[in-house]
This record gives sequence, C-alpha cells and structure tokens, in this order.
Amino acid sequence: MPDSIDRLYAHPHEEVTGFRFDERVVAVFPDMIKRSVPGYSTIIHMIGQIAERYAQSGTRLYDLGSSLGAATLAMRHRITAADTRIVAVDNSPDMIERCREVLAADSGEVPVQLVCANLQDVVVEQASVSVLNFTLQFIPLAERAQLLQHIAQGTVPGGVLILSEKIAFEDAEHQTLMTELHHNFKRANGYSDLEIAQKRTALENVLIPETLKTHQQRLLQAGFRSVDCWFQCFNFASIIAFK
Repeated sequence: MPDSIDRLYAHPHEEVTGFRFDERVVAVFPDMIKRSVPGYSTIIHMIGQIAERYAQSGTRLYDLGSSLGAATLAMRHRITAADTRIVAVDNSPDMIERCREVLAADSGEVPVQLVCANLQDVVVEQASVSVLNFTLQFIPLAERAQLLQHIAQGTVPGGVLILSEKIAFEDAEHQTLMTELHHNFKRANGYSDLEIAQKRTALENVLIPETLKTHQQRLLQAGFRSVDCWFQCFNFASIIAFK
C-alpha cells in the first residue's frame, strides 16, 4: 500500500478536534513525520546503530509507541546479539495493523512481537534497549515519571533508553525562535500557514512538551545513572540514558 501525502489540515475546518492516531493519520504518517520533524531520519538511523552497540544476548528491545515500526526496523536490521527479540507497542489499532503489514514485507530475521496496549500497562523486563521515539510527549504529565521508573527497573545493567521528544524552552525568546524555525522548516516542506495553524491547534493539550532539563532530571530520578542529549535540531531532541 503506497504512502499518501499529508493533506489532513489543508482545508479550513469549522472546528479542529484533538489529534488522534486514527486510520486517517496512519495513511499519511510517513509523509507527515518526514515533513514535520527535523532530523527524524537521522534519529531513526542512529537508533539502529545505538541498538547494535547496546543490545545484549538473551534480552529484549522495546519500541514503545512504535507507530509504523520505523525504529523497530532500524533496530531489527542492525542488532547482532544472539537470542534477542523486539517488542513493539502502540495503543492505536490502526497503527498496529499497518505495522503488521510493514513487518510482513520486511526481510529482517529478529523476531518482533506486536502489542496493542497503553504503554502504562506494558511489562518491561530484561530490556537492553528501549526506545520512546516522540511518544512520552503524548503521555499525561502525571504519569510520565512512573512510566520511566518502570522502564528503568526493567532495564538490565549496561542497557539504554533512547528518548526523543519535542522540547520546550525556559527562555521565552529562545522558545519563540525555535518555534519560528520549526514553522519555517514545515513551510519549506510544503505545508501552508493554514495547515501549520490547524495542526498546532489539533495538538494543543494533546502533545505536551517539556524542557531538556526536566527530562534529564526525571530520567536520573527514575534510576538511570547517566543521561545526555545526543541530538537536537530546533525544538526536537533525542536523549540517551544509561542504566
């Protein structure tokens, strides 16, 4: 099934409803994420490399908020550790079904278990690599610390968590600049001002960004021993946390 061009917000809506990962979004998701998130392809590529380095024999790798399986595939084609499997979790049935089709057409040999569930309900255990790739930002603020603690507790010594997020800034001028640069990025990728405005409205109160400092402190409090930012472009960043 060919991927479609994202035109979900190209026409005026009388009322812009909250963003949902339904079948309409699934149909255009690869185009949407590529045109909306600066550095996304680089992050996906490097997730594969990081997984190759830190995957341990006899462990699991978790793609938490797997959407269509981009991070899962990146890991699947790079890890060489024996007796490993990937657990890909998403709470959108439409995402899971499309991901199942993607995996069926893939040549990778590492077993992948697809799970349709809320991340808060998933048991993470014997994890050497876990990925939250632009997922935590959709989890309610009050539930984020507990989720990260659960992941840390289920991570083996020497394991890692890769956390990619849209971030906020404490300084108002910095926040304004990064927002403007992001909108310019989207315009350069063909989105109109109407699309940008309506998408922003749809994500309001659905995607809640936090500062890098907040993420780093929470990860340390969750039980990871060392945390640092390895990638940032405008208001999008990726953090690696070591157990």
